[in-house]
Amino acid sequence: MKVLVTGNCGFIGTNFVKLFHKKYDIEGMDALKYASDLEATQHYCTTIICDLSDGLDLESWLEPPYLPFDACIHFAAESHVDNSISNPGVFVQSNIVGTFNLLECVRRGYINKLVHVSTDEVYGDLQPGDPPFSNPNIFNPSSPYSATKAAADMLVMSYIRTYGIDASIVRMSNNYGPHQYEEKLIPVIIDKASKDQKIPVYGTGKNMREWIYVEDACKAIDDVLNLGKLGEVYNIGSGFEIENLDLVKKILDLMGKPESLISFVEDRKGHDMRYFLDSSKIRNELGWKPEVSFEEGIQRTIDFYLEV
Repeated sequence: MKVLVTGNCGFIGTNFVKLFHKKYDIEGMDALKYASDLEATQHYCTTIICDLSDGLDLESWLEPPYLPFDACIHFAAESHVDNSISNPGVFVQSNIVGTFNLLECVRRGYINKLVHVSTDEVYGDLQPGDPPFSNPNIFNPSSPYSATKAAADMLVMSYIRTYGIDASIVRMSNNYGPHQYEEKLIPVIIDKASKDQKIPVYGTGKNMREWIYVEDACKAIDDVLNLGKLGEVYNIGSGFEIENLDLVKKILDLMGKPESLISFVEDRKGHDMRYFLDSSKIRNELGWKPEVSFEEGIQRTIDFYLEV
C-alpha cells in the first residue's frame, strides 16, 4: 500500500513512520516548520517539502511518481494551544485551509482513502466526575487551536457526505513519547528538571488530561486505516488520566528531583479543565487496546530525552 503521511516530520507522524515504514510504501509530506525534525524520519521515508495551506505548492506535486496514493494519514497541523492564542491566523491557514486543499486531492482521485487525525479538544472540556466524551457530533472548542481542528473535522465530514470520499476521523487524547517538540508539557518538565530549573505549572495544576503513549496511538490509527468504516469517528484514549500537578510530581520523583522545582504561574486563557475520551468504539469494533502502561511509557520517554 502506498501511503502519504502528512506532517511526517512532526511528533506523531515521526513515530508512525518509524513504526510502519516496513509495512507500507510511505511518502512523507511536511512544511518543515519550527517543530519539524527531518532528520528523525529521513532513514525511513523520503519527504516532499510542501505546505498544504499553499494550494499551488500542493498542486505541483499532483503527478507521478508521487500519485496516486492508496491512502493518506493526515497528521499535519499546528497544535500548540499557547501559540494559537497569540497567533490564531497561522492555525486557520494550516489546520483549515491545509485540510481543505488535501480534501480536494482526495475528491479529485489523487488519494483513495483518508484518515484524518484530530483531537479530543474539539469536544471542549469536562469537570471532575463528568462522564467521558462519547458523542462525536458535539463540538465545544475553547481555543483557536481546537476551533480550527473542529472546523477541519467538519470539512472532512462534509466531503464524505457530499462527494462520497472514503475517509475516517480519529480523535486522540494527549500523546506523549519520543520526538515530541520541546514546547509541550512533558518535554518541558523533563528538560527543566534535568537542568534543575523551575518548572512552570499553570494555575493550581488541577487541570486533568488523559495520556496515551504515542506508539499505542499510532497502532490505533493503523487499525482505523485497515479496519475502520467509511465516515466513522473513532476516539483513541488510554483510560489513564492525571492532574497536571501530579504529573509533574511523578516525573520529578522518577528523575530524583525535588518538588521545590515546581513554580505556579498565571493560568492559560480559556484553560480547559479536563479531557477524557470514551474509546469503547475502537476497542469493541476494531479490537484495539493500549499496550503500554503510563509507568512504562513515561520511563521510556524520560530515557529518550535524557539520551538525546
